[in-house]
Amino acid sequence: MRVQRDLTSAPGSPVALTIGNFDGVHRGHQAMLARLVEAAEDLRLPPAVLTFDPHPREYFSPSNAPARLSTLRSKLALFRAYGVAITFVARFDARLAARTADEFVTDILERRLATRWLLVGEDFRFGRGRTGDLAFLRSAARQFSVEAMGTVEVDGRRASSSAVRDALACGDLDLAAALLGRSYTITGHVAHGDKLGRTLGFPTANLPLRHPPALTGIFAVCVHGLPGGPRAGVASVGVRPTITTGGRPIAEAYLFDFDEAIYGRLITMEFLRKLRDEARFSDVTALTRQIGRDVDDAREYFAARG
Repeated sequence: MRVQRDLTSAPGSPVALTIGNFDGVHRGHQAMLARLVEAAEDLRLPPAVLTFDPHPREYFSPSNAPARLSTLRSKLALFRAYGVAITFVARFDARLAARTADEFVTDILERRLATRWLLVGEDFRFGRGRTGDLAFLRSAARQFSVEAMGTVEVDGRRASSSAVRDALACGDLDLAAALLGRSYTITGHVAHGDKLGRTLGFPTANLPLRHPPALTGIFAVCVHGLPGGPRAGVASVGVRPTITTGGRPIAEAYLFDFDEAIYGRLITMEFLRKLRDEARFSDVTALTRQIGRDVDDAREYFAARG
């Protein structure tokens, strides 16, 4: 898959396109990508995605922006897996936000991206002040046809990024997995920490988080990307209230029967079961006892799974 971050140098070869943030690439998004690839094959055009970084809500209201479900890296990997040939990553900034709906259609979709077929959600809005909608797209498009994607439901629930965030926030990992079509994961490079876990007898692989996490607490996890294959373990996601005050969020995993140096390695934490909420303990001794109980609970969970 080709990734292009500068729309001003878009090659102009015709594409079949879909547009969206695709945060989490949940089952609704997957249905859109499947329809994109199908139409592109019929039209003999490359299937392409236009997405934005950062999320527009992070630009307009950073303090109230929703938690990210996926990094750009993981989102691109999923696009590739679902058959996308080209991804245009548009930086959402003041210049892009100022474009009118008509400018977005004529300058970006038609002139720069050479769109010949476009798929959007029924509630798609765009342009300065969010004045553009599906009806405007169909009236303004001169070089491409427009198709709308209907709502995708999973067990009677609308598949949406908001629904996934709600499920993760309340610890319902089974519902989140149903909406995503896979377990929720966090991917990143292992970084050096303060080595506190090692002094407590539970060394951890640490992933600093650039954005507020979509879930917090203590979890049974499977960690991928390690020497020798996936490993079961216990992960903590949050600010470690017993250790610090006002700390930045971090994801850290204690891996069962594993003690190799993996700093800098790209790993993926797959979240399988929430064990408890994050909590503040009276001292480090109390925290250590609770970590031991968490490890026992996670081992029991994995033993029951076989």
